[in-house]
Amino acid sequence: MDTKKRQLVVPGETIVSGNEFLPGEGAYRDGVEIVAGKFGIANIFEKHVRVVPVSGAYYPRRGNTIIATIVDITFNGWLMDFGGAQNAFLPVAEVPRFVNKNEMQEFLDFGETVIVKVWDVKSRGVDVSMKMRGFGKIEGGMIISVGANEVPRIIGKEGSMVKMIKGATGCDVTVGQNGKVWIHGRSTDDEVNAKKIVEFISENVTVNGLTEMVEGKIKEMGLSLRESGVGSRESEDIEIVAEDTDGGKQ
Repeated sequence: MDTKKRQLVVPGETIVSGNEFLPGEGAYRDGVEIVAGKFGIANIFEKHVRVVPVSGAYYPRRGNTIIATIVDITFNGWLMDFGGAQNAFLPVAEVPRFVNKNEMQEFLDFGETVIVKVWDVKSRGVDVSMKMRGFGKIEGGMIISVGANEVPRIIGKEGSMVKMIKGATGCDVTVGQNGKVWIHGRSTDDEVNAKKIVEFISENVTVNGLTEMVEGKIKEMGLSLRESGVGSRESEDIEIVAEDTDGGKQ
């Protein structure tokens, strides 16, 4: 396999041979061969081989940023749906200000959407927090859904793809690890343009040279490639950690 290119592999398929290569997530060693353990995109970075799934459910990890919707209110917190097998729980103690038990529904109501951070993953559920700056209730804009496995490419190396979308549309773009993307711009047209770019990336996650393709798409839409400005909610306040299918982590 050309280590500079991506390749779709199936379980049991040899990715590369050589004792110098080390198996990572989704791969294992069989003699001198590194073999795929699941269906996905084989990626080799500095002799480290892993397989990035092209489909599948989102499994929360501590430190993940997720976008979730309130589905229930208890005496000591809020239950929210984030698209996982279980609901997440936001305790009253993990919001940025004191909330009286009689005011909980006024603070966060059924059906409202929030940006929160995963701080503990248990067998019975996921605990989240929004005490940190930049996390909280979403107001305005639009939310779109993508595959959780597509998130790293939508973010890009060191946030490069998100910065490109912001620069071209002027929109704030917050990407949740659970595959929810919040877009908030000055106008509906700006938000729709950002949505089209995100969807274009989502449709082409397995393609090599995606950055150049996105640049071409932006120009085709009549938009200009310019640096995103300071003041975006994600870049200033929310540290998004995701594995990048080009190798490395951001």
